[in-house]
Amino acid sequence: MNIHQYYPVDIVNGPGTRCTLFVAGCVHECPGCYNKSTWRLNSGLPFTIEMEEQLIADLTDTRIPRQGLSLSGGDPLHPANLADVGRLVRRVRRECAGKDIWMWTGYRLEELSTAQQQVVAHVNVLIDGKYIQDLRDPALLWRGSSNQVIHQLR
Repeated sequence: MNIHQYYPVDIVNGPGTRCTLFVAGCVHECPGCYNKSTWRLNSGLPFTIEMEEQLIADLTDTRIPRQGLSLSGGDPLHPANLADVGRLVRRVRRECAGKDIWMWTGYRLEELSTAQQQVVAHVNVLIDGKYIQDLRDPALLWRGSSNQVIHQLR
């Protein structure tokens, strides 16, 4: 898996202070997307075990309490990202007690494959649906367009 950005301290992508990871790869290619640079799977930098260790250390660092992990992109549920994202969310569940996991995807919850559902099973909040430029609403919290749904899963 490749990533485009990692923010160890983020207050925009979900509630509270969070660690946020933007992954590469998106099949949706929504017109008006603000993050087009993340569409190609081979763009960005490889997500290494060292980066993963840093992310876990940041989530558990008590000097800057963080509420959880946010995963965006690109699309964390792109088929090529599932193995790495799945490993990461399972590890956060195991090692970062009390931290929540938020995920943004262009897929809708009801159309997820079995493999995607297995990853989402470890997620607290899923924001689903493609960005639709005609439904853009800057007043929406944590969503870009009104068709996108915030699902409280855990």
